Amino acid sequence: MCPYGYCHSDQSVRTIDVLEKGGMGLNLTLEVRDGIKNHQTKGMPATLEGRIVRFSDKIAYIHHDMDDAIRAGILKESDVPREIGDVIGYTTGERLDHFIHDLVSTSYGKDDIQMSEPVAKAMQDLRRFMFERVYQNKEAKSEEGKAVMLVQTLYAYYRRHLELLPGDYIKLMDKGEPEEKIVCDYIGAMTDRFAIAKYEEIYIPRSWHG
Repeated sequence: MCPYGYCHSDQSVRTIDVLEKGGMGLNLTLEVRDGIKNHQTKGMPATLEGRIVRFSDKIAYIHHDMDDAIRAGILKESDVPREIGDVIGYTTGERLDHFIHDLVSTSYGKDDIQMSEPVAKAMQDLRRFMFERVYQNKEAKSEEGKAVMLVQTLYAYYRRHLELLPGDYIKLMDKGEPEEKIVCDYIGAMTDRFAIAKYEEIYIPRSWHG
């Protein structure tokens, strides 16, 4: 779709370097930028602070996803396999407590941030369980095509109507930033709800009540 591609962690760095403050960027330190770039599964931050952020991100997203899946009726707390639950707990509170205390106690007095082997394995097993039961769930996958279509449609629309982009994005194009990348910047900054609202605003006729 976009000739420049799209990578979440690279886009995070582009946001702070290029897009923030109306295109001026935030002028952050190399250490902070490194932590932001390497906060996901791939790559390891160079600083201890960055590694804490990386673990925090992994812990947070898997728990948010579990909570969402439970609210949607896809999972129940009791569905967590016993070999996982016996190590890190069966509820969100228990798991968070285990992860945080294990991270602190295992890393204390050392020159690295790490989990104990049993807890790290339980986290990997929990992630695998989430892929099998949630991320690859038939109900969740059924929405994937709609999401792809929505993003592709918005991208094509704003490529044809660059003048409708917010002013800060237009200024960046005037400075020589590629149009395709700027459209990606705009769509990439949207929340799910905002993207859906934009799609409806552009393509769904409004009802008229007399």
